Amino acid sequence: MTGEDLRLIGAALGGILLAVLMIVRGRLHPFIGLLCGAFAVGLLAGLPLPETAKAVQKGVGDIIGGTGLVVALGLSLGAMLHLSGGAATLAKGALQLTGARAAPWATLGIAIVIGLPLFFETGLVLLLPIVVAAAETMAGDDPAERDAAKLRLIMPALAGLGVVHALVPPHPGPLLAVEALGADLGRTMLYGIVIAIPTAIVAGPMLAKVTARGVRLEAPVLTDHRLDIATPGRGSALLIVLLPVVLIAAGEIGQMLPGLRGNTALAAASNPVVALLIANLLALPLLFGRRLREAAIQNAVWFETMGAAGAILLAIGAGGALKQVLVTAGLSDLLARVVLMYAISPLLLGWLIAVGIRLAAGSATVATITAVGIMPGVVAGSGVSPELVVLAVGAGSVFFSHVNDPGFWLVKSYVGTSTADTFRTWSLLETAISVVGLMLVLALSYVV
Repeated sequence: MTGEDLRLIGAALGGILLAVLMIVRGRLHPFIGLLCGAFAVGLLAGLPLPETAKAVQKGVGDIIGGTGLVVALGLSLGAMLHLSGGAATLAKGALQLTGARAAPWATLGIAIVIGLPLFFETGLVLLLPIVVAAAETMAGDDPAERDAAKLRLIMPALAGLGVVHALVPPHPGPLLAVEALGADLGRTMLYGIVIAIPTAIVAGPMLAKVTARGVRLEAPVLTDHRLDIATPGRGSALLIVLLPVVLIAAGEIGQMLPGLRGNTALAAASNPVVALLIANLLALPLLFGRRLREAAIQNAVWFETMGAAGAILLAIGAGGALKQVLVTAGLSDLLARVVLMYAISPLLLGWLIAVGIRLAAGSATVATITAVGIMPGVVAGSGVSPELVVLAVGAGSVFFSHVNDPGFWLVKSYVGTSTADTFRTWSLLETAISVVGLMLVLALSYVV
């Protein structure tokens, strides 16, 4: 490596370290910390300040323009399912069909289905209060065993939400990675589901048998709140949850069939923005009925949506800025040279970069955005499947959630674990998803 290469690596590490210190020690929002980190990378790498500023603006614009609509539409769909009680009726209906022994597997399946079209934090807010309430009724009388039984029901739900967030489009992270690396959306969805299911089984029901032992729960800080309206039917709620995924899958499959290839309607359906917009438009009458025009309902839906969207969009926009400065400074080209020089697996490299950003910035979506932004040169130079790189980066993006991850505190608040026990349960669960996901991606690379 040349002196310039070492300077670039030092600049990248220095900028990321600055962002970490500002977020963790300074208690600043990731938006501010990541923006300062992006400027630090550019200046330490020798970029002029005007060029660094242009890279920051381009990075924010690319991410908000490409992913912002998907995030906003996913959050609004989640708000409707939450406030109408649609998600609750789905979860309760599924749990009523199972006994106590099968309940962990039921919650795992529910989480995967409900989590498919929704941002992780939205799915968490929707599902955890329902699962916690169900766990309360199914647990026994002994306090120690009662807490363990509750966790054995809760942890599979968290695993189901975590795997689809990391591995399955149309979640914003994997979707943006598909676009950035030129991967095929249909194949990425298929591979992602194939990997997500066994990963969720290992990280959820199986791991919970070990991590739940001896954990004592407190009363949850956060509880569920929804509108006082008639609960929609299970069929309507299930249709709204599955509709975006079905539309995208139908569009992708249609483009593979000779008789349907080039069909404009199917091509439009495979666009995640179109699919989520259609689901939003249908959700209003199906979930709220004649009351959809009431000002109180409209205000509640969009207030909940915009509050979450603001924080998320700012954070991922700043992550896009950091990514763009790293690319402009030349880190993408440097990594491509390193892969060819030292024969490092591109899949492992993408995973490691995502892990580093995840540990530094806390956000899985920011980790994905930053990692895939500097991987196109590696993918082009190595000839590796871009779909598998998307999944490897997605797996790395959820490694070891800790105190700079908003999800860590959401889980702690909803479940009622202490900080130490949140590390023992939730952080280990996320690490299991990351490691098992990488192993399955590497195994799949020998087949596809």
